[in-house]
Amino acid sequence: MKGLFCRASGRDGELQFVIQETSLPELVSGHQVRVEVQACGLSSIDLQLLREMKIERELMSVGRDIAGVVKQVGSKVSLFQPNEEVVGILPLDCPFSGLCGVIDVDEHYLVHKPAQLSHVTVAAALRDAVSAYTALHTLAHMTARHSVLVVDGASSFGLMCVQLAWYHGLKVLTTSHSPQDHTFLEQLRPTVGVQDPLVARVIPVFKSPSSLVPLVLEETGGLGVDIVIDSGVHLHEEEETDFTPHKHDLIDALAVGGHWVTSHPQLQLDPPDSSYLHLKSASVSFLNPEVWTTSSAQHGRYLHILKDIVDKMSTGVLRPRPEEALPLYEATVAMETIQHHPKRKAVVKLSTMD
Repeated sequence: MKGLFCRASGRDGELQFVIQETSLPELVSGHQVRVEVQACGLSSIDLQLLREMKIERELMSVGRDIAGVVKQVGSKVSLFQPNEEVVGILPLDCPFSGLCGVIDVDEHYLVHKPAQLSHVTVAAALRDAVSAYTALHTLAHMTARHSVLVVDGASSFGLMCVQLAWYHGLKVLTTSHSPQDHTFLEQLRPTVGVQDPLVARVIPVFKSPSSLVPLVLEETGGLGVDIVIDSGVHLHEEEETDFTPHKHDLIDALAVGGHWVTSHPQLQLDPPDSSYLHLKSASVSFLNPEVWTTSSAQHGRYLHILKDIVDKMSTGVLRPRPEEALPLYEATVAMETIQHHPKRKAVVKLSTMD
Protein backbone atom coordinates (compact mmCIF):
# COMPACT_ATOMS: atom_id res chain seq x y z
CA MET A 1 0.00 0.00 0.00
CA LYS A 2 1.31 3.43 -0.95
CA GLY A 3 0.69 6.84 0.61
CA LEU A 4 1.77 10.46 0.23
CA PHE A 5 4.24 11.78 2.80
CA CYS A 6 6.53 14.81 3.06
CA ARG A 7 10.23 15.15 3.77
CA ALA A 8 12.01 18.31 4.93
CA SER A 9 15.44 18.94 3.40
CA GLY A 10 17.48 20.78 6.02
CA ARG A 11 16.17 22.71 9.00
CA ASP A 12 14.60 25.45 6.90
CA GLY A 13 14.50 23.59 3.60
CA GLU A 14 11.64 23.11 1.24
CA LEU A 15 9.24 20.25 1.82
CA GLN A 16 9.32 17.43 -0.68
CA PHE A 17 6.19 15.39 -1.17
CA VAL A 18 6.92 11.75 -1.92
CA ILE A 19 4.99 8.54 -2.49
CA GLN A 20 6.07 5.96 0.07
CA GLU A 21 5.22 2.29 0.50
CA THR A 22 3.54 1.52 3.85
CA SER A 23 2.27 -1.61 5.54
CA LEU A 24 -0.29 -2.46 8.23
CA PRO A 25 -0.03 -5.18 10.88
CA GLU A 26 -2.12 -8.26 10.22
CA LEU A 27 -4.19 -7.74 13.38
CA VAL A 28 -5.65 -4.51 14.74
CA SER A 29 -4.61 -4.06 18.36
CA GLY A 30 -6.09 -2.48 21.47
CA HIS A 31 -8.08 0.70 20.85
CA GLN A 32 -7.04 0.90 17.20
CA VAL A 33 -9.61 1.13 14.40
CA ARG A 34 -8.76 0.21 10.83
CA VAL A 35 -10.38 2.72 8.48
CA GLU A 36 -10.70 2.64 4.71
CA VAL A 37 -10.35 6.32 3.83
CA GLN A 38 -12.95 7.61 1.37
CA ALA A 39 -11.96 11.29 1.36
CA CYS A 40 -9.08 13.30 2.83
CA GLY A 41 -8.85 17.05 3.39
CA LEU A 42 -5.47 18.65 2.76
CA SER A 43 -3.91 21.44 4.81
CA SER A 44 -0.46 22.98 5.12
CA ILE A 45 2.19 21.38 7.33
CA ASP A 46 3.51 23.48 10.23
CA LEU A 47 7.15 22.41 10.57
CA GLN A 48 7.80 24.80 13.46
CA LEU A 49 4.94 23.31 15.48
CA LEU A 50 6.14 19.77 14.79
CA ARG A 51 9.62 20.68 16.03
CA GLU A 52 8.28 22.36 19.14
CA MET A 53 6.24 19.22 19.86
CA LYS A 54 9.42 17.12 19.38
CA ILE A 55 7.83 15.31 16.44
CA GLU A 56 10.70 15.05 14.00
CA ARG A 57 10.66 12.13 11.59
CA GLU A 58 12.14 11.64 8.17
CA LEU A 59 8.66 11.23 6.69
CA MET A 60 5.66 13.19 7.99
CA SER A 61 1.97 12.63 7.43
CA VAL A 62 0.11 14.44 4.67
CA GLY A 63 -3.65 14.86 4.84
CA ARG A 64 -5.04 14.42 8.36
CA ASP A 65 -8.75 15.26 7.95
CA ILE A 66 -10.36 11.96 7.01
CA ALA A 67 -13.75 10.40 6.38
CA GLY A 68 -14.10 6.70 5.78
CA VAL A 69 -15.50 3.30 6.70
CA VAL A 70 -14.43 1.06 9.57
CA LYS A 71 -13.02 -2.26 8.31
CA GLN A 72 -11.71 -3.84 11.54
CA VAL A 73 -11.55 -2.94 15.24
CA GLY A 74 -9.15 -3.86 18.03
CA SER A 75 -10.09 -5.97 21.01
CA LYS A 76 -10.56 -2.97 23.32
CA VAL A 77 -12.60 -0.82 20.92
CA SER A 78 -16.04 0.01 22.32
CA LEU A 79 -17.24 2.92 20.19
CA PHE A 80 -17.25 1.49 16.66
CA GLN A 81 -18.13 -1.62 14.69
CA PRO A 82 -17.07 -2.72 11.18
CA ASN A 83 -18.89 -1.03 8.27
CA GLU A 84 -19.73 2.09 10.28
CA GLU A 85 -18.84 5.46 8.70
CA VAL A 86 -16.51 7.70 10.68
CA VAL A 87 -14.75 11.07 10.47
CA GLY A 88 -11.86 12.58 12.39
CA ILE A 89 -8.56 14.47 12.41
CA LEU A 90 -5.44 12.34 12.72
CA PRO A 91 -3.04 13.35 15.53
CA LEU A 92 0.19 15.12 14.66
CA ASP A 93 2.28 12.07 15.50
CA CYS A 94 0.19 9.63 13.47
CA PRO A 95 2.55 7.39 11.45
CA PHE A 96 0.02 7.12 8.62
CA SER A 97 -1.00 9.64 6.00
CA GLY A 98 -4.69 10.19 5.32
CA LEU A 99 -3.80 9.50 1.69
CA CYS A 100 -2.72 5.92 2.43
CA GLY A 101 -6.14 4.50 1.64
CA VAL A 102 -6.30 2.25 4.71
CA ILE A 103 -4.98 3.39 8.09
CA ASP A 104 -5.02 2.43 11.77
CA VAL A 105 -6.05 5.16 14.19
CA ASP A 106 -7.06 5.27 17.86
CA GLU A 107 -10.84 5.18 18.30
CA HIS A 108 -10.72 8.32 20.45
CA TYR A 109 -9.89 10.49 17.44
CA LEU A 110 -13.04 9.51 15.53
CA VAL A 111 -16.78 10.12 15.63
CA HIS A 112 -19.64 8.62 13.65
CA LYS A 113 -20.55 10.26 10.35
CA PRO A 114 -24.28 10.90 9.71
CA ALA A 115 -25.48 8.93 6.69
CA GLN A 116 -26.79 12.01 4.85
CA LEU A 117 -23.42 13.78 4.99
CA SER A 118 -20.99 13.00 2.17
CA HIS A 119 -17.41 11.96 2.89
CA VAL A 120 -16.04 14.72 0.65
CA THR A 121 -18.04 17.49 2.34
CA VAL A 122 -17.01 16.63 5.87
CA ALA A 123 -13.36 15.96 5.02
CA ALA A 124 -13.11 19.32 3.25
CA ALA A 125 -14.59 21.40 6.07
CA LEU A 126 -13.90 19.57 9.35
CA ARG A 127 -10.69 21.39 10.31
CA ASP A 128 -12.12 24.87 9.69
CA ALA A 129 -15.31 24.00 11.55
CA VAL A 130 -13.28 22.87 14.58
CA SER A 131 -11.28 26.12 14.42
CA ALA A 132 -14.48 28.19 14.25
CA TYR A 133 -15.97 26.30 17.18
CA THR A 134 -12.77 26.84 19.19
CA ALA A 135 -12.63 30.55 18.37
CA LEU A 136 -16.24 31.33 19.22
CA HIS A 137 -17.09 28.92 22.03
CA THR A 138 -13.81 28.15 23.77
CA LEU A 139 -11.90 31.42 23.37
CA ALA A 140 -14.46 34.21 22.83
CA HIS A 141 -17.22 32.71 25.04
CA MET A 142 -19.88 34.01 22.68
CA THR A 143 -23.44 34.55 23.86
CA ALA A 144 -26.63 35.63 22.11
CA ARG A 145 -26.83 39.39 21.43
CA HIS A 146 -23.06 39.69 21.08
CA SER A 147 -21.76 41.25 17.88
CA VAL A 148 -18.86 39.72 15.95
CA LEU A 149 -16.59 40.86 13.14
CA VAL A 150 -15.32 37.94 11.04
CA VAL A 151 -12.46 38.89 8.75
CA ASP A 152 -12.80 37.34 5.25
CA GLY A 153 -16.15 35.66 5.79
CA ALA A 154 -16.09 33.97 2.38
CA SER A 155 -13.02 31.88 3.26
CA SER A 156 -13.56 28.33 4.45
CA PHE A 157 -12.76 29.25 8.06
CA GLY A 158 -14.62 32.57 7.91
CA LEU A 159 -17.76 30.95 6.52
CA MET A 160 -17.85 28.45 9.39
CA CYS A 161 -17.51 31.34 11.87
CA VAL A 162 -20.29 33.35 10.20
CA GLN A 163 -22.77 30.46 10.23
CA LEU A 164 -21.97 29.30 13.75
CA ALA A 165 -22.21 32.83 15.15
CA TRP A 166 -25.54 33.48 13.40
CA TYR A 167 -26.92 30.17 14.66
CA HIS A 168 -26.23 31.24 18.26
CA GLY A 169 -27.92 34.60 17.84
CA LEU A 170 -24.97 36.95 17.29
CA LYS A 171 -25.03 39.98 15.05
CA VAL A 172 -22.51 39.16 12.32
CA LEU A 173 -20.35 41.63 10.40
CA THR A 174 -17.75 40.45 7.93
CA THR A 175 -15.35 41.65 5.25
CA SER A 176 -15.32 40.70 1.57
CA HIS A 177 -12.13 40.53 -0.49
CA SER A 178 -13.61 40.48 -4.00
CA PRO A 179 -16.88 41.41 -5.75
CA GLN A 180 -17.74 37.71 -6.05
CA ASP A 181 -17.20 37.14 -2.33
CA HIS A 182 -19.25 40.23 -1.53
CA THR A 183 -22.23 38.94 -3.51
CA PHE A 184 -21.88 35.47 -1.99
CA LEU A 185 -21.90 36.82 1.58
CA GLU A 186 -24.83 39.16 1.00
CA GLN A 187 -26.88 36.26 -0.37
CA LEU A 188 -26.23 33.89 2.55
CA ARG A 189 -29.51 32.62 3.99
CA PRO A 190 -30.37 29.85 6.47
CA THR A 191 -31.59 26.53 5.07
CA VAL A 192 -34.74 26.57 7.22
CA GLY A 193 -36.82 29.14 9.07
CA VAL A 194 -36.97 32.88 8.45
CA GLN A 195 -34.94 33.72 5.35
CA ASP A 196 -33.19 36.80 6.76
CA PRO A 197 -29.54 37.36 5.77
CA LEU A 198 -26.93 35.68 7.94
CA VAL A 199 -24.70 38.75 7.74
CA ALA A 200 -25.89 42.13 9.03
CA ARG A 201 -23.19 44.04 7.13
CA VAL A 202 -20.66 42.99 4.50
CA ILE A 203 -17.75 45.44 4.39
CA PRO A 204 -16.05 45.55 0.95
CA VAL A 205 -12.42 46.09 1.95
CA PHE A 206 -11.35 45.31 -1.63
CA LYS A 207 -12.80 48.72 -2.55
CA SER A 208 -11.51 50.69 0.41
CA PRO A 209 -9.50 48.98 3.18
CA SER A 210 -9.69 52.15 5.29
CA SER A 211 -13.50 51.84 5.49
CA LEU A 212 -13.35 48.88 7.90
CA VAL A 213 -13.35 50.73 11.22
CA PRO A 214 -15.80 53.53 10.26
CA LEU A 215 -18.36 51.01 8.94
CA VAL A 216 -18.02 48.75 11.98
CA LEU A 217 -18.60 51.74 14.27
CA GLU A 218 -21.51 52.91 12.12
CA GLU A 219 -23.16 49.50 12.32
CA THR A 220 -22.69 49.26 16.10
CA GLY A 221 -23.71 52.80 17.05
CA GLY A 222 -20.12 53.81 17.71
CA LEU A 223 -19.60 51.07 20.32
CA GLY A 224 -17.57 48.51 18.34
CA VAL A 225 -18.02 44.75 18.23
CA ASP A 226 -17.82 42.36 21.15
CA ILE A 227 -15.73 39.79 19.25
CA VAL A 228 -13.20 40.06 16.42
CA ILE A 229 -11.97 36.92 14.64
CA ASP A 230 -9.18 37.36 12.12
CA SER A 231 -7.52 34.98 9.70
CA GLY A 232 -4.22 36.83 10.00
CA VAL A 233 -3.21 40.47 10.49
CA HIS A 234 -0.34 42.61 9.32
CA LEU A 235 1.81 44.34 11.87
CA HIS A 236 3.45 47.14 9.88
CA GLU A 237 2.06 49.73 7.53
CA GLU A 238 4.45 48.87 4.71
CA GLU A 239 3.48 45.18 4.57
CA GLU A 240 1.58 43.88 1.56
CA THR A 241 -1.80 43.00 2.97
CA ASP A 242 -3.97 41.24 0.37
CA PHE A 243 -6.77 43.03 2.28
CA THR A 244 -5.54 41.62 5.60
CA PRO A 245 -6.39 44.22 8.28
CA HIS A 246 -3.81 46.04 10.36
CA LYS A 247 -3.72 45.18 14.06
CA HIS A 248 -4.63 48.78 14.95
CA ASP A 249 -7.83 48.55 12.92
CA LEU A 250 -8.97 45.47 14.81
CA ILE A 251 -8.22 47.05 18.17
CA ASP A 252 -10.16 50.17 17.10
CA ALA A 253 -13.12 47.96 16.09
CA LEU A 254 -13.33 46.28 19.52
CA ALA A 255 -15.97 47.32 22.03
CA VAL A 256 -15.30 47.84 25.73
CA GLY A 257 -14.78 44.39 27.23
CA GLY A 258 -14.31 42.97 23.74
CA HIS A 259 -12.37 39.89 22.78
CA TRP A 260 -9.99 39.52 19.84
CA VAL A 261 -9.22 36.00 18.60
CA THR A 262 -6.20 36.04 16.31
CA SER A 263 -4.72 33.43 13.98
CA HIS A 264 -1.38 35.25 13.83
CA PRO A 265 1.12 33.08 15.78
CA GLN A 266 3.68 35.88 16.14
CA LEU A 267 1.44 38.84 16.92
CA GLN A 268 3.40 41.69 18.48
CA LEU A 269 1.63 44.33 20.56
CA ASP A 270 3.53 47.53 21.22
CA PRO A 271 3.04 49.42 24.52
CA PRO A 272 0.46 51.83 22.96
CA ASP A 273 -1.52 48.81 21.70
CA SER A 274 -1.51 47.23 25.14
CA SER A 275 -2.48 50.54 26.74
CA TYR A 276 -5.44 50.89 24.36
CA LEU A 277 -6.58 47.33 25.07
CA HIS A 278 -6.23 48.05 28.78
CA LEU A 279 -8.39 51.15 28.49
CA LYS A 280 -11.06 49.05 26.77
CA SER A 281 -10.61 46.19 29.25
CA ALA A 282 -10.32 44.03 26.12
CA SER A 283 -8.44 40.77 25.71
CA VAL A 284 -6.57 38.81 23.04
CA SER A 285 -6.56 35.03 22.50
CA PHE A 286 -4.46 33.00 20.09
CA LEU A 287 -6.20 30.41 17.95
CA ASN A 288 -4.12 27.26 17.55
CA PRO A 289 -6.08 24.80 15.38
CA GLU A 290 -4.02 21.88 16.71
CA VAL A 291 -4.69 22.50 20.39
CA TRP A 292 -7.19 19.65 20.74
CA THR A 293 -5.00 16.97 19.17
CA THR A 294 -1.83 18.04 20.98
CA SER A 295 -3.30 17.90 24.50
CA SER A 296 -5.31 15.10 26.08
CA ALA A 297 -6.52 17.19 29.03
CA GLN A 298 -9.92 17.91 27.44
CA HIS A 299 -10.17 15.13 24.89
CA GLY A 300 -13.75 14.29 25.83
CA ARG A 301 -14.76 17.87 25.13
CA TYR A 302 -12.99 17.69 21.76
CA LEU A 303 -14.99 14.60 20.76
CA HIS A 304 -18.18 16.40 21.79
CA ILE A 305 -17.18 19.28 19.51
CA LEU A 306 -16.55 16.91 16.58
CA LYS A 307 -19.91 15.23 17.13
CA ASP A 308 -21.75 18.56 17.30
CA ILE A 309 -20.02 19.78 14.13
CA VAL A 310 -20.94 16.78 11.98
CA ASP A 311 -24.52 16.95 13.33
CA LYS A 312 -24.75 20.63 12.35
CA MET A 313 -23.32 19.84 8.91
CA SER A 314 -25.85 17.07 8.37
CA THR A 315 -28.77 19.39 9.21
CA GLY A 316 -27.50 22.30 7.09
CA VAL A 317 -26.60 24.65 9.95
CA LEU A 318 -22.98 24.56 8.78
CA ARG A 319 -22.70 24.56 4.99
CA PRO A 320 -19.18 24.69 3.55
CA ARG A 321 -18.54 26.14 0.13
CA PRO A 322 -18.40 23.20 -2.28
CA GLU A 323 -14.91 21.89 -2.93
CA GLU A 324 -14.26 19.96 -6.12
CA ALA A 325 -12.79 16.63 -5.07
CA LEU A 326 -9.41 15.88 -6.62
CA PRO A 327 -8.28 12.42 -7.72
CA LEU A 328 -5.41 10.87 -5.79
CA TYR A 329 -2.88 11.44 -8.57
CA GLU A 330 -3.31 15.23 -8.20
CA ALA A 331 -2.63 15.23 -4.44
CA THR A 332 1.11 15.96 -4.74
CA VAL A 333 0.61 19.12 -6.81
CA ALA A 334 -2.26 20.21 -4.56
CA MET A 335 -0.11 19.88 -1.43
CA GLU A 336 2.72 21.87 -2.99
CA THR A 337 0.25 24.66 -3.74
CA ILE A 338 -1.31 24.60 -0.27
CA GLN A 339 2.08 24.64 1.44
CA HIS A 340 2.85 27.97 -0.27
CA HIS A 341 -0.72 29.29 0.11
CA PRO A 342 -2.00 27.95 3.47
CA LYS A 343 -5.46 29.52 3.15
CA ARG A 344 -6.26 27.41 0.08
CA LYS A 345 -8.24 24.23 0.55
CA ALA A 346 -8.37 20.92 -1.26
CA VAL A 347 -9.98 17.54 -0.72
CA VAL A 348 -8.93 14.25 -2.30
CA LYS A 349 -11.43 11.53 -3.07
CA LEU A 350 -9.99 8.06 -2.61
CA SER A 351 -13.15 6.03 -3.29
CA THR A 352 -16.27 6.07 -5.47
CA MET A 353 -18.67 5.46 -2.55
CA ASP A 354 -20.14 9.00 -2.47
